Parts: sequence; C-alpha cells; structure tokens
Amino acid sequence: MQEVTFEEALDLIQAKDSRYSREAYLFVKEALDHTQKTIGKRSRSRVRHVTGQELLAGIRQFAPAQYGPMAITLLEEWGIRNCQDFGEIVFNMVEIGWLAKTDQDSRADFAGGYDFHEAFRKPFLPPSKRSEASQTPELKPSQK
Repeated sequence: MQEVTFEEALDLIQAKDSRYSREAYLFVKEALDHTQKTIGKRSRSRVRHVTGQELLAGIRQFAPAQYGPMAITLLEEWGIRNCQDFGEIVFNMVEIGWLAKTDQDSRADFAGGYDFHEAFRKPFLPPSKRSEASQTPELKPSQK
C-alpha cells in the first residue's frame, strides 16, 4: 500500500470530520514534534511514544511560545475549544494511520485537561488583572 502524504491524510480526515481546520491538524503535528523533542532532551533518549497528558502539557507550552497572546484566538478559529478537541484531532490522525497509539491510549486521556483561559490567556494579562481573572467566574457557553 502506498504511503499517504500529510496533505492527503488531511483530505481523508476532513472528508469524515470537518469540525477542525487543516491548521488545527498542522498545529497538533507541530506540537507533538515539539513535545517529543522536549521529552527526548529531558530523558536523553530517542523519540518515544507520547501520552495524551504529555501532549497536553506540550501544547500548553508550545502554543503560547509560538503564538503569544493570539494562541487562544487561533485555536478557537481552528475549531479547538478545549482539551478534548486535541484528543479528537489526535484520534482522527490515528484512524487514518498517520499516528500510532498503544492499547492504553484513548480519547479519555484528553478529557478534563486544563482551562484554556488559564493556559492561553491569563499568562498574557497584566499582573493586576491576573488575580481578578482567577476570581471572575467563567461564563458557560449558554451564557455567552
């Protein structure tokens, strides 16, 4: 069987699931590469499998480093609104054979995760606004 290019893989994925833009998949691929390199440097080992929780931690570092205060806006533009969306993207890539998984990996690994406001917006707020942001209750989607 002929190996599929990343662009062809994206076409296959988006034919089945159009919730996320192409940029979302490119971002997750880059974040995964970043996470693998970071883990490899820490453990002085070769590239290894990355768990869902490790990938989420890597994304939390990578997105602000790449996009600064625009990270949350770009993620939302690409259709990514919470950590579970990262899991959906990863498993869409697994299903077409672009990524591999172990028997222990599941979409549930991405459930919960972290609050996007805390991870991607709060670090860029002025110090005086950071404590206020922690005390301000988040609006539920139905309240926005």
